[in-house]
Amino acid sequence: MHPKKNIEYEKYFKKFFWPLLFLADILLIGILFSPYFMKRDYSANQKENARLIGVSYMTMNNEFYKIMSEEIGARIEAEGDKLMFRDPALDAGRQKEQIQEMLDQGIDLLVITPVEWESLASILEKAKAQGVRIVVLDTNVYEEDLADCTITSDNYCAGKIVGEYFLQKCKSAKLIIMTHETTKSGQDRVQGFLDVVGGQKGIEIVQKIECEGQLEIAMPRLQEVIDQGVEFDNIFCLNDLASVGVVAALEKNHMEKGIGVYGVDASPDSKALIKEGMMGASAAQFPSKIGSKAADVIYKLLAGEEVEKNILVPVELITQDNVDAFGIDRWQ
Repeated sequence: MHPKKNIEYEKYFKKFFWPLLFLADILLIGILFSPYFMKRDYSANQKENARLIGVSYMTMNNEFYKIMSEEIGARIEAEGDKLMFRDPALDAGRQKEQIQEMLDQGIDLLVITPVEWESLASILEKAKAQGVRIVVLDTNVYEEDLADCTITSDNYCAGKIVGEYFLQKCKSAKLIIMTHETTKSGQDRVQGFLDVVGGQKGIEIVQKIECEGQLEIAMPRLQEVIDQGVEFDNIFCLNDLASVGVVAALEKNHMEKGIGVYGVDASPDSKALIKEGMMGASAAQFPSKIGSKAADVIYKLLAGEEVEKNILVPVELITQDNVDAFGIDRWQ
């Protein structure tokens, strides 16, 4: 071929062949990967039809609920469903309003820890009328038939085992009881404790203090009792947020070495106090187990399967003798 014609041929080759080859590659890629893109479109459609789970704990200023929520949230995400979360911050009226809002958004299932166990009948009846399944966690609702499943720690046993340990350590005592009367869990723990220690010779209940299970309420209310000159030497607290508030009040008044403090939860803070000898004992709850069981129940209910009506998660006593085995820096 003539050199000039060869050069012209190469120019035309570069001008037309490579673009045509590029277009052919694009078409081939499109054919090969079209199932993938179709699959992505299908997944997007599935996401639109995901189940919506509404969640309302009584408060989120307690690490216990955060751990439960992590277990449930992880399962909901893994299943490709959606979570709608609301925090009533210990306001029963707000909780009812937020549940109504979630019902209006079309939730398929409601997970709830009631702020006040007797206040939710009307809103839960609305939920049932809409076909919403209901899972109650940590503390009961008064109208238990409205719940498809209730999962709690064995709260009565928690108070009982602390009471039994208390009697081993104290043959006489002037006791203060820190309570949360609007929750069934708080009532059960206190009752379990009192059924063991009440009526025992030398054991006197000098005062009950409503603290709503909150550190920032327990501390000043115990301070008021101290300022009034009430004599006491031991305190039982319905939970360990209250226990930590109690210990803070005692420290402020340089009374921490003379007063025995007992609680329920075995939170990291209370376990540290037990290790240091500033608390006597606590009954350990297991929020991760409650959350895991709740996640299983949620998906059984959504699948139309039968579940147990009431599930009790066992508790364990933690004292200075075994606290290291549970780990001070974490929940169980």
